[in-house]
Amino acid sequence: MQGTSKRGNSSWLRRLANVADRTACALRAVPSQCAVCHAWPAQRICHDCLVRLCTTRSRCRTCAIAVPAEVVQCGACLVDGTPLDHCVAAVDYAFPWSQLVAQFKFQPDPAWAAPLAAILRSAPHAQHLLDGADIILPIPLSRERLAERGFNQALQLARHLGARHKLHAHVLQRVGHGHGQAHAQAQVGLPRAQRLRNLRGAFLLHPARAAAVHNRRVLLVDDVMTTGATLHAAADVLRHAGASAVSALVLARTG
Repeated sequence: MQGTSKRGNSSWLRRLANVADRTACALRAVPSQCAVCHAWPAQRICHDCLVRLCTTRSRCRTCAIAVPAEVVQCGACLVDGTPLDHCVAAVDYAFPWSQLVAQFKFQPDPAWAAPLAAILRSAPHAQHLLDGADIILPIPLSRERLAERGFNQALQLARHLGARHKLHAHVLQRVGHGHGQAHAQAQVGLPRAQRLRNLRGAFLLHPARAAAVHNRRVLLVDDVMTTGATLHAAADVLRHAGASAVSALVLARTG
């Protein structure tokens, strides 16, 4: 899985041309306005905005950060190593995606799950990861965060990726916020090393379901990847449990 070529870019644009059609069935009964350009009537994101804003980027194979076209893996992944075999991100965490993700998570508005999942599934190499996975695990929320939000955005995205027979919602669990903390230490703005320290012990496998990942190819799903600390902490647990491969599929990647 290497930097996206012109042919790959053209292929993604063709897939994006069908995204609105694939998601409209869930929204067709209620007239809507495009959340980006405010066209009316439209799906939540109209066809023109999808084509204009879903531009492909060459990304690191294992952390999905933007890299020059000729680069396969970024320097940080080469030097520090990574528990992820592959990582795919659909868009940059920038306008308008950062605002739309905020609407999805914090307003909260779970109806965003279907159109955002369609964009995620259309990203270069995303279908390859979905097809190759034996088991799909959404990144779980802590009990406190789930009660606060009312739903797990990663689980909602995963349910709309078209591989529900592979989805196991409760195999991976979050225990508090890691490192024995009863409450979350704010992760926003922290460097990656500190985030990793905060997330030690944050994940475990359900004792009765842990065997489900042994010798299996696991695909993690999340909404936003910042430093990769959360995905790496989850992947480490899966590796320790005997997963044969661990990859990740995320909607948006920060720069």
